[in-house]
Amino acid sequence: MRVVDIPIDKIYVPLGKRKQVVDEDKVLALAEDILENGQTTPIYVRVGKGRYVLVEGLYRVEALKLLGESHIEGNIVQARKG
Repeated sequence: MRVVDIPIDKIYVPLGKRKQVVDEDKVLALAEDILENGQTTPIYVRVGKGRYVLVEGLYRVEALKLLGESHIEGNIVQARKG
């Protein structure tokens, strides 16, 4: 899989993930780690309706938003057929 830069403002967080309670302390700790070491693990998204749909990596997205970043490293995966 190839890692690409994804615009954070083009990432859609599905309702199920939005209902997840985000621990602000964990987001802050992750943001500090990213400042020191860079983003070491890409997020996973799929393409859908002109946007990227978040599959995995909500805390990384929130940490990079907190840092004021406009892009995040991610892998594009195929949607699962149910």
